[in-house]
Amino acid sequence: MESTSLIIVAAVFLAAGAVKGVSGMGLPTVSMALLGLLMPPAEAAMLMVLPSLATNFAQCIGPHWAMLARALWPMWTGLVLAVLFSPIPAIDAPEGRASLVLGLVLAVYGIWGLARPALPGFGRHALFAGGIAGSATGLVTAATGVFVIPMVPYLQALKLPKDVFIQGLGISFMIATVALALRLGSSDVGDWVANGPACAAALFAAFPGLWAGARLRGRLDPAQFQRTLYGIFLLLGLIMAGRSM
Repeated sequence: MESTSLIIVAAVFLAAGAVKGVSGMGLPTVSMALLGLLMPPAEAAMLMVLPSLATNFAQCIGPHWAMLARALWPMWTGLVLAVLFSPIPAIDAPEGRASLVLGLVLAVYGIWGLARPALPGFGRHALFAGGIAGSATGLVTAATGVFVIPMVPYLQALKLPKDVFIQGLGISFMIATVALALRLGSSDVGDWVANGPACAAALFAAFPGLWAGARLRGRLDPAQFQRTLYGIFLLLGLIMAGRSM
């Protein structure tokens, strides 16, 4: 990969890391949204795997593992199985329309974030709804490399305490990333070798961005930041979908 491309990759993950530092999430979504305009989504997903794993590791640590496992195991199970055995064209399938699907998913996510609809409670059906949400997220992940819809809205609907929610996000994102890495691992090993320098640039750029975002967190209006971010997802999604038609 040329030095200019490595700089672009590093800049993308610097920005994606900053978003995660501010909001606690968003690195895979931001990186896929930006890189998806420049390269095939399968290649973008390959670059995203290591930074996502590394930056989510600390977020997984906490005292709520047992409680989260009891509440979220159907979602996690459905997520992994759907990513690994998705029957629809996957992100690495040459005949797939991954860019179009990724653009549509980003646009839907942007619209959902801007609209902020009221989320229903699931009551005694929470485990069943979690299995559906996880399976649907797994299908989206396999096709696009993005694992926020509908998993994040489902987790928000559970109305977990903030520290439990943050740890739950970290574990769920880690599981999704590992499943996606296993799915992509069936691709040509030569692709991983060829993208080695770019993967390294992505990994080492994400952490300064994460640090900068954490420093900025207290200086930004969270609601305004989220609205701006969702607006960017909507715009990039529409651009990506339009270019793919």
